[in-house]
Amino acid sequence: MANITAGMVKDLRDKTGAGMMDCKAALADTNGDMEAAIDWLRKKGISKAAKKAGRAAVEGLVGVAVGNDVGALVEVNAETDFVARNEEFKSFVKSAAQIALEESGDLEKLMTRKMGDASVQQTLTEMVAKIGENMSVRRAIALSVDPGVVSAYVHNASSPELGKIGVLVALKSTADKAKLNALGKQVAMHIAAAAPLALTPAHLAKDVVDRERAIQTEIAKQSGKPDNVIEKMMEGRMRKFYEETVLLQQTFVIDGETRVEKVIEKASKDLGAPIEIVGFVRFQVGEGMEKTDTDFADEVKQMAGR
Repeated sequence: MANITAGMVKDLRDKTGAGMMDCKAALADTNGDMEAAIDWLRKKGISKAAKKAGRAAVEGLVGVAVGNDVGALVEVNAETDFVARNEEFKSFVKSAAQIALEESGDLEKLMTRKMGDASVQQTLTEMVAKIGENMSVRRAIALSVDPGVVSAYVHNASSPELGKIGVLVALKSTADKAKLNALGKQVAMHIAAAAPLALTPAHLAKDVVDRERAIQTEIAKQSGKPDNVIEKMMEGRMRKFYEETVLLQQTFVIDGETRVEKVIEKASKDLGAPIEIVGFVRFQVGEGMEKTDTDFADEVKQMAGR
């Protein structure tokens, strides 16, 4: 049986909002498996916050660069928010995003490109040595479209190109680019807030759908109703899941009532040309990563050699 630590219980509680004892029971029943414990709580109706499972505590910045119907995102991590606010670090992220744009989001090519007199990797290594904190260029990606625009939005921005969340959205259309970009910016803001997992249900990963279906089936069975009724219940439950996780089926956060797909349909009529969202990317600093909690007093003792 796994050793259930207080840190594990706290982590699960932070991710789900469930009570301490419920978290402890979930971890004990799943042998310490965090993802299984999250599902356990949801099946019991104790936690409904599936999206919170992606939260993480690492620091850093997302950099955004856009130009000529293409956009790029890059995430650079640091150990503390103090370093993430450092002007040298911010300048590095901004330059890395521009290079990512030029290299079509290829991380390997990005790291070998010149940044000043040295490569991006060498520049990063020198920053680590100078500042005394570990840093890494975690990921990069680019979107392009023709004809149309790639619009960007940065949330919690420390500058127009840097923030904790960066979004790109590609709109394919022959409509006026300025008006198209204004629409794209609003859709990107929605994506930053609503964090959709995919463009349509067909774009969702099969394992994500299968996992949600298994959870919802288990919850529906607890009603004690016959299978044919449960089948109908499942249709509604999965429809609600798609409305929460699929971009085109989500309620547009800008007005709080219209589906995103209807917003695009209306814009197509207003701008006099068909508009299609052909892709989007959302980077949030640290998502999917875990940061180990350490005791500050113990760190000081270790540094002092005690």
